[in-house]
Amino acid sequence: MDAMKTPLLSVKNLSVAFHQGGKTSLAVDGVSFDIMPGEVLALVGESGSGKSVSANSILRLLPYPAASHPSGEILFQGKDLLTADERTLRQVRGNDITMIFQEPMTSLNPLHSIERQIGEILELHQGLTGDAARARILELLHQVGIREPEKRLKAYPHELSGGQRQRVMIAMALANRPALLIADEPTTALDVTVQAQILELLRDLKSEHGMSMLFITHDLGIVRKFADRVCVMTKGKIVETGTVEDVFTRPQHDYTRHLLAAEPRGEPPLADPTRPVVMQGDDIRVWFPIKAGFLRRTVDHVKAVDGIDVTLRAGQTLGVVGESGSGKTTLGLALARLISSKGRIAFLGQDINGFSFKEMRPLRERLQVVFQDPYGSLSPRMTVGDIIAEGLQVHEPSLDADARDARVVEALNEVGLDPVTRWRYPHEFSGGQRQRIAIARAMVLKPRFVMLDEPTSALDMSVQAQVVDLLRDLQKRHDLAYLFISHDLKVVKALANEIIVMRSGRVVEQGPSAEIFAAPKETYTQALMAAAFNLEARAVSAVSQ
Repeated sequence: MDAMKTPLLSVKNLSVAFHQGGKTSLAVDGVSFDIMPGEVLALVGESGSGKSVSANSILRLLPYPAASHPSGEILFQGKDLLTADERTLRQVRGNDITMIFQEPMTSLNPLHSIERQIGEILELHQGLTGDAARARILELLHQVGIREPEKRLKAYPHELSGGQRQRVMIAMALANRPALLIADEPTTALDVTVQAQILELLRDLKSEHGMSMLFITHDLGIVRKFADRVCVMTKGKIVETGTVEDVFTRPQHDYTRHLLAAEPRGEPPLADPTRPVVMQGDDIRVWFPIKAGFLRRTVDHVKAVDGIDVTLRAGQTLGVVGESGSGKTTLGLALARLISSKGRIAFLGQDINGFSFKEMRPLRERLQVVFQDPYGSLSPRMTVGDIIAEGLQVHEPSLDADARDARVVEALNEVGLDPVTRWRYPHEFSGGQRQRIAIARAMVLKPRFVMLDEPTSALDMSVQAQVVDLLRDLQKRHDLAYLFISHDLKVVKALANEIIVMRSGRVVEQGPSAEIFAAPKETYTQALMAAAFNLEARAVSAVSQ
């Protein structure tokens, strides 16, 4: 890169401190980096490393005065944004520098249509209203790959898929043709195929508009394909900076090497068709009625799960993969009898499909679920010990307080947490620790079948690898049957003996995981593999938006 070029953005010796309860903590400590015109700079690191705090500082989006900057300059086109007045910042925000966030559902207004939300930006910064604004909105939606944009203008965020919502966020960010786009984990919550589409879209838009980009992520696989240079960040400091090629092929810092080695590894247990069947499902169907008219008559059905057969054996893992809306979680909930379904479901040889809620209750301790978001599934008002012990109080009421506490201690030890932490609350733990607590809550009841619904998707890569190792160890120790639901094929490959690939409620491909990963037969499966393992991007086009 030409050393004589002037940086579009130059961050110099930036520090960020947070003040709470009379205490001050330093979240960012002396960070410096430049972004050149037309360049993509990736800022990578695990949760809590200071990536997002650094990015939010650029547009002064931190919760001031709780946050402050003990040192630093943020020079954008020669102007220091840290000392700029409100009028200057309003001109820069959403106009010269824009930002897209990880979860578009929390960034979009649920009460406003897509047309109104994009239109507000055009009216505020460009004075566009009426037909001119609508024409520009349609142009933007078409540009970001929204099909039939005319039909989406009146849609609300909840009526769009995750990928479509993220495309709308990108359209809003591009509305005023910014010089710099800050993308904060914009693909983490998306399926692998949608993730690949969004990255390809951002790459095309960058080339078309000559835009610079600050790309924040913990996924080094994305960085390798997408960025020009990379800064590796941990504990508020940048520990390594360089071109993508240099950092990936010749990492200098131990932390960088740790990140590069953090993908889930190891092999699932050998498939053994002689192991006893724990869960059997035959012709499982979950159809949701579509009602219309004054009398609300059923006019059609959404076939969320449509005629699927599954067999789960002791000590084995069945992976269920597919995009959002494919029916993965619905299948798992049906097998666990948490929603009603048609077809035969047998648990440990006993037909349970016709069981009432009361009849199912004695079986619940052996049928457990671990959810995607541990923060949402753990009560913030209960201590960790109470959360784990709750199931024991329901299913083993004969245990006294000391016996329950001993079981809680045993469960925490099993998942690698200090038993002393049982007196603390969920908000005091990291994401990975919270997921271990959720796993301990399931394991304390000594289940035979565990449904794992995207248990690693919200975690950093290194924490993902640790949780995968933990799940593999628990399965071996307790001979557990896992139903592992995920769109992350790298994690599935490390855990599952057999795979079901789902799309629109049906099985696209099914068989031993080794065979499917080595030679997927169906075009849809091939597209999923291409997106997950960074193969030829054109294969992803086989999957519809």
